[in-house]
Amino acid sequence: MSAISGDWLEALKGEFHQPYYAKLYKTVMTEYQTRKIFPPADDLFNAFHFTPLNEVKVVILGQDPYHNDGQAHGLCFSVKRGVETPPSLVNIYQELHDDLGCYIPDNGYLEKWAKQGVLLLNTVLTVRAHQANSHQGKGWEHFTDAIIQAVNAQDRPVVYMLWGRPAQSKIPMLTNPKHLILKAPHPSPLSAYRGFFGCKHFSQANAFLEEHGVAPIDWQIENL
Repeated sequence: MSAISGDWLEALKGEFHQPYYAKLYKTVMTEYQTRKIFPPADDLFNAFHFTPLNEVKVVILGQDPYHNDGQAHGLCFSVKRGVETPPSLVNIYQELHDDLGCYIPDNGYLEKWAKQGVLLLNTVLTVRAHQANSHQGKGWEHFTDAIIQAVNAQDRPVVYMLWGRPAQSKIPMLTNPKHLILKAPHPSPLSAYRGFFGCKHFSQANAFLEEHGVAPIDWQIENL
């Protein structure tokens, strides 16, 4: 299993000594050894490898990883190259097109966002193949709350895009007056028409960053 390193390790080191984390680690290791688990173990902490804590500008919260073959690689909403773009990401791309004029790309690989400071964080980091939410309640939620708290402690502008009720349940933790909280329904086909379309979160995030002297995000994912 890949390890967390760099400034995330410093911020989270207290978590690794907590009883819940020991139990979580044991559970997840056993699951990887005995079942098909996504994302692959080497991709588990990609969100933190691609986006160091001191570079976080935007946080997008997902729930648990995609659970079909070849999709999940450690970044919420993102899929590996060559994999069909999932419906929620199709809707995210549609909103980006309507909001900022981005063309809709032929892939769902969001590493470009992560490398610019967009933390693409699922609140549960693993899942059994073809069993949505199968690793909820195992301890990941404690761990990802600690990640959110580490970002909340950053003394600089950060934007949170909280889509859907589970993501918005984190709002009480977000107490930093320098940070911007944007809320909308989830981009899933079940809810996108209730206000995700037209939310203009991407232009709002860039306007906020620029107002505070921070380089905006280039949201355009290019065709392969």
